[in-house]
Amino acid sequence: MDVSAISTIGSRRTAGIVIEHGAIPARSDVIVVGAGLIGLSSAWRLAEAGFSVTVIERDTVGAGASLAATGMLAPAAEHEPGSDPLLPLALESLARWPRFRDELEAASGIGIDYREDGTLVLAIGRDEVDRLRFRHDLQIKSGLSARWLSGAEVRAREPALRPSVTAGVFCAGDHQVDPRLVMAALARAAQAAGVIIVEHCPVEALDWESGGVRGVITPRGLVAAGTVILAAGAWSGEAGLLPDELALPVRPLRGQSLALKTTVRTGSLSHMVWTEQVHMAPKADGHIIVGATVEDCGFVPGVTAGGLYALLEGARRILPGIEEMEVEAVWSGFRPTSDDDAPIIDTLAPGLVAATGHHRNGYLLAPATADAVVALVTIGALPYFAGGFGFGRFQRPARTERRAFA
Repeated sequence: MDVSAISTIGSRRTAGIVIEHGAIPARSDVIVVGAGLIGLSSAWRLAEAGFSVTVIERDTVGAGASLAATGMLAPAAEHEPGSDPLLPLALESLARWPRFRDELEAASGIGIDYREDGTLVLAIGRDEVDRLRFRHDLQIKSGLSARWLSGAEVRAREPALRPSVTAGVFCAGDHQVDPRLVMAALARAAQAAGVIIVEHCPVEALDWESGGVRGVITPRGLVAAGTVILAAGAWSGEAGLLPDELALPVRPLRGQSLALKTTVRTGSLSHMVWTEQVHMAPKADGHIIVGATVEDCGFVPGVTAGGLYALLEGARRILPGIEEMEVEAVWSGFRPTSDDDAPIIDTLAPGLVAATGHHRNGYLLAPATADAVVALVTIGALPYFAGGFGFGRFQRPARTERRAFA
């Protein structure tokens, strides 16, 4: 499996992931709809727990958001007004990442470039400093590790930054991974555990019987299962797959990103760096990933001149060395965003589990989500750390008569 090169196909970033294709089985203990980060993480953990698992993907592994992401595990830098309910889950999942990393690397033989250098959140000018001070106060009130830095202290940590950087906050507990390597490792680990991955096979409908789900209907026929996991990312909310009562409030938000190739002459970064415009993540292979736009434009693919300009200008504003860096790849993807920007992890009906809506925190929340999915399948209940992220928070009060699913 070659995971060394960054490339683009259309507007997608790829990772040289090789899938061993075979015949789609007539039945599995578990069917996972979606071969993204959440789907493959859940499939791998379920297979380790002894289940036969088939993953069915409408496109290719990681095609929606997983290979388009930056790979941030940054609960402190991400924390903002309104996100208090998500913070305990974020911190719980970050605490689970070291074990998840060790077991994934051992199962796959692929290192995932797990880095613990922390995040620098930067401000330029008085207005940005005032807003950053507000965010820092919120981080401290929420018990997060976040240290205020002067401009000189910021540049002592990152000498390549412009002198105009006025202040910063150092979030020492934030980590990061390389999404290409994580996805390649998950594909290999899952298949080694017996998971069957089927690409280019959209799920056209769920097979309902007596109010529960008994499998999925695809162009290749019916595949029966004891449990179906809906982990289709931004496509989880598409009309037609679920009855109106269970329609998931999930929509796509397009994000455009690019990869810059650093050299000794251009210099690089030692930490993830955030501004109000962009975030920048240095990777071990010598690239800096710059992301990401937030565009509510539906499933419109591709990269735009405006999007790339915003990324480059935002990066150049703090890091002058990018002017000499080669733009090696550009891509876009679709974040799966729920109405409250938090994941939906729940049993929707007998035999049907949802794990979707992770917005921009998919990588951070992957270990906890996978463990929660295993708990739902094995014991039928969410673990304590995921209890606040059920589908019920979006539902209207139940009516007297309940519709039977056909």
